[in-house]
Amino acid sequence: MTSVLVRHGSAGDRHDWDSDDSLRPLDARGREQAAQLVELLRPLEVRRIVSSPFTRCVETVEPLADALGLSVELDGRLAEGAGQAAYVLVQEDGIVCCTHGDVVGDLVGRGLKKGAAVVLRAGEVVREI
Repeated sequence: MTSVLVRHGSAGDRHDWDSDDSLRPLDARGREQAAQLVELLRPLEVRRIVSSPFTRCVETVEPLADALGLSVELDGRLAEGAGQAAYVLVQEDGIVCCTHGDVVGDLVGRGLKKGAAVVLRAGEVVREI
């Protein structure tokens, strides 16, 4: 059973964003990171892509979804502050889940750089991408 957990790409500094933080988009670096994920994750047997409803998460996995002909499903269990609510999701074979740094830490016990991903097997980190 293999799944992928992605931390959203770079989205600038939340303190420089004047609007609702859930609407903060990827910056230029984040868009590059999203594009790079396509080539990194394409070889995996991705069957489903699920994202936090926050704009920066959705934008991180949209290029992958487009390349694979899949849709991005929104799930509040991946939203910032959701803790381990997404534990069941990351157990699903063939799923890519995009979330926030705090949720990554809660699910795998350590952080990831923005735009990075970990491959999980039965909920355990197999490798970092």
